[in-house]
Amino acid sequence: MNMINLPHDDHSCGWYSVLPPVQPATQLRDAQQADYAIIGVGFSGLAAARRLAELKPNARIILVDAQRVAEGASGRNSGFVIDLPHKFSLEHPDETLKQKLLSLNRIAISQLQRLIERYEIDCQWSASGKYQGAVTERGEKHLEHFEQLMKNLGEPYRWVEKEELKKVLGTEYYSRAIHTPGSYLMQPAALVQGMGQNLPQNVELLEQSPIQSIAHRDGQWLLTGNNGSITTPKLLLGTSIFTKEFGYLKNRLLPVMTFASWTRPLTDAEMQVYQGELNWGLTPADHAGTTLRMTADRRILIRNTYKHVPKYGKSVSEQTRQWVNTQHQQAFAARFPQLADVPLTHTWGGVYAISRNFTNFFGQLEDGLYASACDNGVGAAWGTVSGTLLADLAVGSDSQDLADIQYVTGMPSLNPPEPFLGMGVKFRIQLAKWQSRKEL
Repeated sequence: MNMINLPHDDHSCGWYSVLPPVQPATQLRDAQQADYAIIGVGFSGLAAARRLAELKPNARIILVDAQRVAEGASGRNSGFVIDLPHKFSLEHPDETLKQKLLSLNRIAISQLQRLIERYEIDCQWSASGKYQGAVTERGEKHLEHFEQLMKNLGEPYRWVEKEELKKVLGTEYYSRAIHTPGSYLMQPAALVQGMGQNLPQNVELLEQSPIQSIAHRDGQWLLTGNNGSITTPKLLLGTSIFTKEFGYLKNRLLPVMTFASWTRPLTDAEMQVYQGELNWGLTPADHAGTTLRMTADRRILIRNTYKHVPKYGKSVSEQTRQWVNTQHQQAFAARFPQLADVPLTHTWGGVYAISRNFTNFFGQLEDGLYASACDNGVGAAWGTVSGTLLADLAVGSDSQDLADIQYVTGMPSLNPPEPFLGMGVKFRIQLAKWQSRKEL
């Protein structure tokens, strides 16, 4: 099983660019033996490694990735850790499923907060909640539907009208919003890097060490890289969309990239013109709309534009990135015309896995092989709790939380064959963009 398409870092991620320099990576060399091996240093892999170390303090645990910690998708999101179930899950008819998802997400948030406090990780962590904003009547109808879902779930929320919203956001672009209090904001690359720098002593982190193939022989998993190998009886995959490169869930995951751009920090003079608050996050009422952030260090972030990326980062050219930057500049200027001359200094994409039935996979793939894959675009909380519980599953530990995650997960549905899959995904993205054009 050769890994054909590796992660491809475009070195354009704003979050990662502002991190302090790191020490050279320790890479995979020679033949290594481990009690447990984990591929992937995102939220899922880091959580799995930490939990394994707690459960098996005398075990040798190797955590390996093709990139540096925080270079991948976990360090490229918009910086939300959301407690509420995903929008599609909120509409699920099974009320028990929604309550279990809510509980699992909140377990993840508590877990992350403990780690941030324990290791003093400087990642702009804050309990700011989240705004869901509407631009037009279409968006407001989505908000009214969201309100009903919140009532059904029994969760707190409040309406924020235009004038109050303008004082927070520094723009009158949005007509109304609903604020929910349970979400947290953070600097994702700083959080992920901080967790990677504070792993338990029995976890060995190997970076810039792509695993080219995995094979099962005589009760052992053999992981083969360019300059070394790892043999282990238990292998955990925190590889999200890349799981299919190892031959698993191959026709069930869709690789989608969403793009963000941000400004440099606003100057004092620009802050006087802006007149809004710092440190807030807004997601669109219409799911194909624009996500907006104002960071604690005065940067405004715009995220929209989706692309089907069968070859991940290599599917995106510099020309495409420049086009996305232009689209984001237009969206930024529409919201903040008083700041239209402020440049967007970085434009980047992050790849995530979605499934056609919006189902997350969690569980055992083969003897000694476990995976959490397909976050459906809500990776920070889901990756944290699923990685933790995947470690529990791998060692045979039982708990109500493990039962809950098994209740809410399943098998992603099969995709149509190519070229029909690519054509269908592109059509759906373009249709959603057209339908949501006034909310962009």
